[in-house]
Amino acid sequence: MAVEVKYVVIREGEEKMSFASKKEADAYDKMLDLAEVLGDWLATGPVDLEDNARDQMALWLAEQKEALNSILKSGKLPGAEAEDATASVDSSDSETADTVDIKTAAKRVKVA
Repeated sequence: MAVEVKYVVIREGEEKMSFASKKEADAYDKMLDLAEVLGDWLATGPVDLEDNARDQMALWLAEQKEALNSILKSGKLPGAEAEDATASVDSSDSETADTVDIKTAAKRVKVA
């Protein structure tokens, strides 16, 4: 007979998901806590969302926490910084000495 340890995330008496490790279960539980807070926050916003749509949006935002943090910190989509660097290298070859790219100029000021 085999013994299997299972970590179960239960919310409001309902089993949400089960995991093989406590770390994964805790991370999922923490994400659900964040989704709950985000759902409450979205309810205070100027856009009226049905409960189901608000819950889905809150859960999606919680799942995308790292991308959302990156967007809030940088003001850009994740991966856009690498694309900007490639684009600025490609475009600098074709630009004349008289033209200045605002984004590139702002980066130069920060570096200097």
